[in-house]
Amino acid sequence: MEHIVTVQDAVTAFPDWIEPTDAELDAIEQEMPVILADVDLLDAQIVTLDRTPTEVDDRRIRRARRRALAARVALVNRATGTSLPGGAA
Repeated sequence: MEHIVTVQDAVTAFPDWIEPTDAELDAIEQEMPVILADVDLLDAQIVTLDRTPTEVDDRRIRRARRRALAARVALVNRATGTSLPGGAA
């Protein structure tokens, strides 16, 4: 019988280019509100997959969709450095 032995260096040694750079991590951090809003929207939609949506479900989905869109608008406004008066996009 032949024993299988793992070599620790072969398992855990990765080149530096596999790790995200600081710029990539900063970009993820900037996009985190959009990501979280999208997750909330998906959660609201998943709840209704196996049943007929109630009025409360419809409101939850609409609110989650508005939050996701608002997060995207805020991200775009931050990226361009401009903001319209009154909070309009």
